[in-house]
Amino acid sequence: MSEETSTNPSGSSAPATRAKGSNIIAVASGKGGVGKTWFSITLAHAIARSGRKVLLFDGDLGLANLDIQLGLMTKKDLGAVLAGRASLSQAVTFYEEGGFDIIAGRSGSGALANLAANRLQALLDELALIAVNYDYVIIDLGAGVESTVRRLAYAAGRIIVVVTDEPTSLTDGYAFIKITHNERPDSDIQVVTNMANSITEGERTFNTLNKACQGFLKFSPLHLGSVRRDEKVRGAIRAQTPILNKYTESDAGTDVKQIARILRRPKTPDGG
Repeated sequence: MSEETSTNPSGSSAPATRAKGSNIIAVASGKGGVGKTWFSITLAHAIARSGRKVLLFDGDLGLANLDIQLGLMTKKDLGAVLAGRASLSQAVTFYEEGGFDIIAGRSGSGALANLAANRLQALLDELALIAVNYDYVIIDLGAGVESTVRRLAYAAGRIIVVVTDEPTSLTDGYAFIKITHNERPDSDIQVVTNMANSITEGERTFNTLNKACQGFLKFSPLHLGSVRRDEKVRGAIRAQTPILNKYTESDAGTDVKQIARILRRPKTPDGG
């Protein structure tokens, strides 16, 4: 039974009509190694535990690993979809241990990483059709700022950039924010500081990034929160199971649950 008490506002039927992409969250990072995929999985799990219907989409078209982190063997994946052997809806797999749906990618497929623009758009159009049946769709993007990554991000109503206190993470995270803001100034860009030594240190890391955004872009992304460094994360990944299942209490899991609560709040007119 879920530890959260709220229920799915859509009940057994599809969610109410909403603006295209408004329920889609893209999780990005300027570089690899910042825990983006782990965060995407844990966020999907935390939201699903609150009674919402969630789809987790592996948007890392070259180095997909959602299924690996969760120990899943899916019958169909994005490779089958793009080869014409399955529709996107047929590639949906229910992940019982987490209570959410997954569309897995295919790791190491150069054909997926270098997908032609028209094929990518067709995939995004199909994803938008599927998204109306969910309260939240979370896209785990590939690292970097390549055009494929950006086009997937622009399909989302909200973009979360995951950073750590490493200088390269901050530099590359800023690069992603800069390009996204310049190309799509109306993008709702938010930041999560991962692997922080403390909540206070996470705030300091964000403030460093935000100072660059304010100084050079005249723009300040929202800080959704910090996820504390936690050895239990490694244990959960080794066990190929969500941290919220393996460890009832963990600093990192608690922090992601708090971020999930913030995301579930209705947006204010000013976008907050």
